[in-house]
Amino acid sequence: MKQTEKSARIKVVKNGPYLVFGSLPLNAQKIMPDKDDYLLAWKKTKTFPLKETYSLCRCGQSKTKPFCDGTHSRIGFDGTETADRKSFQSKAEKYVGQDLVLLDAVEYCASAHFCTRAGGTWDLVEQESGAEAKRIIKKEVADCPSGRLVLLDKKTKKEIEPNLKPEISVAYDTLTRSEGPLWVKGMIPLEGADGKLYELRNRVTLCRCGKSHNKPFCDGWHVAEAEE
Repeated sequence: MKQTEKSARIKVVKNGPYLVFGSLPLNAQKIMPDKDDYLLAWKKTKTFPLKETYSLCRCGQSKTKPFCDGTHSRIGFDGTETADRKSFQSKAEKYVGQDLVLLDAVEYCASAHFCTRAGGTWDLVEQESGAEAKRIIKKEVADCPSGRLVLLDKKTKKEIEPNLKPEISVAYDTLTRSEGPLWVKGMIPLEGADGKLYELRNRVTLCRCGKSHNKPFCDGWHVAEAEE
């Protein structure tokens, strides 16, 4: 199907920004701790004016972040895409519980911390017992912005996914005081610089620091830099 500029999608520009088409809403969200610095939640902090098209910084050096200001050209940014095009399920490890199956593709991890609550999602799945455990597991996985973690219903084999409307959130991590990735939600098509589409997914995170080793996806490198 031919893509038009009015089609909602994100286009990766070779060694340049992300071009966003189709009047996709853009906002900023923070990962916030509770009073004990343990339980986490997303908090929307800003909504940007709606535009039909816009470009988002991918090199991490723009003076007008999250928008591109052309710095990538001046610094010789290498934005070569290194992520493969294999399907998520083909490379995800499985953790099997009583009623749930957790799929985990670690290469997509954006270090958002949600999976470490209440003992860790992996152990919770394998020790799953009762409605409350299931509720916590589903909440942790749904809050994972990168889609590294996906739940399946063990009986039906169907994915258990949050109902996310198409939008992009600029993430900020208050725990590590680091600028996070672009959280892309709601099955927005992602087109590589070569014109080919990546697998269509409900949740992905795109690198905006320019350091990921799994471009265009985030691999948590922004956290490592913040901790140096």
